[in-house]
Amino acid sequence: MAEENLLDAFWAVARALRGRSRSMLQPWGISPWQSRALGELGRHGPMRLGVLSERLRIAARSTTEVVDGLEALGLVAREPDPGDRRATVVSLTPEGEQRRRDIRAAQLAEADEYFSVLTPEERESLALSLRKLRPERGGGNGDAPPSG
Repeated sequence: MAEENLLDAFWAVARALRGRSRSMLQPWGISPWQSRALGELGRHGPMRLGVLSERLRIAARSTTEVVDGLEALGLVAREPDPGDRRATVVSLTPEGEQRRRDIRAAQLAEADEYFSVLTPEERESLALSLRKLRPERGGGNGDAPPSG
């Protein structure tokens, strides 16, 4: 077997983490996109659908579907934007905030388990390397990963 290159190894780990994340979210009936939306709303507070769409890096129509699902679960609420009543602002409900916290705790526990095969020094080195590569820090170009 040919030696695996860094890119292939990275995407194999990313696929494994995505799969574990999907499994971890199943008991809550939440999709990964819905989980990301809860996270964005929790970190940045109420926002217009268009802003949420930009933060999630998905089409406005897809964001509407994500928010529709979260609203049906009672996790977010839509309200007219006080600055422009034609626009809509999305915010977490108290139940949505609690769900976001529960999911985040489960994600961190899942990550601890997954990365437990690494020594503390290896974990710190990996974290440092990944921080250097984050698009907002000047690494990479911010493009979405390939679909494969």
